[in-house]
Amino acid sequence: MNAWVGWALALVGTVAGYVNYGWQGVAFAISAIVFWLLVQFSRLLRVLRTAANQPLASVPNAVMFNAWLRTGMRLPDVLKKTRSLGRRIGDSEDPELWAWGDAAGDEVHVEIKDGRVTRWKLVRAEVPPATSPATPAA
Repeated sequence: MNAWVGWALALVGTVAGYVNYGWQGVAFAISAIVFWLLVQFSRLLRVLRTAANQPLASVPNAVMFNAWLRTGMRLPDVLKKTRSLGRRIGDSEDPELWAWGDAAGDEVHVEIKDGRVTRWKLVRAEVPPATSPATPAA
């Protein structure tokens, strides 16, 4: 949900509380708003706690993570899916570049602008050329 819509609903709830119940309605509306903010904060902390207990920038399968990503996803949703904090690549502040990799060496580079995924790229690990099996000497 857009932040402006959320704050508009909070304002409408506060005004409706005042119109219908006076200052008690305003107190109830503010209590509901604070409760909602605490729930959101708790969810975010749970995601960060889970991600902090895992190896840095690791995912089980980078190809599947690449297929799962969508434009416009929020960073907490990405952290929830990867269960790992990303490794920052590049020095630019906007957009930020983060990477997650798997045990095979594949990596997904994710570009995040204003807290949302804008682009991503799968970088495959270099596979050494296959050597032909040794032919037995005659």
